[in-house]
Amino acid sequence: NCMKRRAAFLDRDGTFNKRPAPHEYVSTPDEFTWLPGAAAGASRLQNAGYTLIIVSNQRGLARGMVTMTVLHEIEGLIQQQLAQYGCRVESFKYCPHEITDRCNCRKPKPGLLTSAASQLGLELSSSWMIGDSLSDVQAGRAAGCHTALIASHDHEGMADITDGTLESISWQILRRDEAHAA
Repeated sequence: NCMKRRAAFLDRDGTFNKRPAPHEYVSTPDEFTWLPGAAAGASRLQNAGYTLIIVSNQRGLARGMVTMTVLHEIEGLIQQQLAQYGCRVESFKYCPHEITDRCNCRKPKPGLLTSAASQLGLELSSSWMIGDSLSDVQAGRAAGCHTALIASHDHEGMADITDGTLESISWQILRRDEAHAA
């Protein structure tokens, strides 16, 4: 099968779990609090044929406020929860840099998405970037993906789909897929 796979690129904080206050980080697994319906939404996307990839700016690494150990422990929490739905995240991609490093991986730049796509054979034009900030949408657009923004409806029009939760966005993506297949 030479058809490339499509991905759901998912931001982490504010998409899977409650976003910490500005300039604060999820620095222990105990601080990771699931958002309602996030696991169900992610599993619905995987069951529909999307490869799940988490793409997350983790500037706390550069600042020494988050360790790779904690990131891996949180990955374990995410996989454990998703396993209850019979699914898993295939890859976790992080930008570990400080804003001033001018790297190509910090969203809104598309580096995390494009490197995952080349490593894993993903078709960016049929993939989605889903996150809760404009930089997620911009990264998705720069990579050539469809975009979905988890936000209130006063942000309508900034992304292809805007809705309040990963779960509601997953339903809308599947409805669009059905409409395009028909």
